[in-house]
Amino acid sequence: MALPHVVVFGEALTDIVQGAPGQWQGYPGGAPWNVARGLSQLGVSSAFAGAISGDSLGDEIARLSRTAGLDMDFIQRVDSDPLVAIVASSHPPRYFFAGESDLHFDGAKLPQGWLDAAQLCHFSCISLARQPLGDKLVAIARQAHQAGKQISYDPNWRNLMDSAYREQTFPTMVALATIIKLSDEDLRQIYPGLTEHQALAELRALNPKAQILFTRGEKGMVLHTLEGEYEQAAIKVEVVDTVGAGDASMAGWLASGLLGISDYQERLRFSAACASVSCSQAGAHAPTTAEVRALLGSIAR
Repeated sequence: MALPHVVVFGEALTDIVQGAPGQWQGYPGGAPWNVARGLSQLGVSSAFAGAISGDSLGDEIARLSRTAGLDMDFIQRVDSDPLVAIVASSHPPRYFFAGESDLHFDGAKLPQGWLDAAQLCHFSCISLARQPLGDKLVAIARQAHQAGKQISYDPNWRNLMDSAYREQTFPTMVALATIIKLSDEDLRQIYPGLTEHQALAELRALNPKAQILFTRGEKGMVLHTLEGEYEQAAIKVEVVDTVGAGDASMAGWLASGLLGISDYQERLRFSAACASVSCSQAGAHAPTTAEVRALLGSIAR
């Protein structure tokens, strides 16, 4: 079996979400895992490289990974408490993380030859802020960068990220990245006190050559490149759940390039459609190519 073209590193977890008071529901998720599933659903051979628990929560993540077509040789099962996000409130967001299965990831156990086969490696979210995992992943990112691979990075800011992350991990990953995606909320957290224009200027100064996909929710997205800026409005759908929309847009942007779409505006439309399809479903839905094409076809008529 051929090794995957994209390897996504980081965490997979279970969101334990309180809807009505006292009513809790579990949803498998985690930004890196969402992106990996999204890429695979869009036709890109992909793997999620991370450690998950050996219990029933880990079983469900493994089942959905297999269903999405991910390369299962990159998922490590460990005898440790599952990583969970306890979400007491979504509006406003109130959450915390528990468990440590993700921290046991071992890069030495990756399939032989994985780096030679990979075209792109993706990194994001809390995995880079949880030690010792964060340092392991930064080292892998450096290794992939030195091997000439594309690196994509989405900070996906969460409340456990601190000044050390802002001042050390973030600029390190930005400097290594070919493609950076971040939201307006990420930008406010990373560059507090700066205007959006000032913050984007600071970011671009760290790595002028990188593509920056800046997402603004219902206000759409803007791509910043050396060639110029390209805007894309959000594609309107009946919103069921915005969880995972940013991950879907990231998967769409990466997949469109890997599948040979070269026009930036076309890629932005594809990425925006992925986000909108995700919003039309409950949970962190990973859109399929058919769903995305159907939405794009409906708005073209």
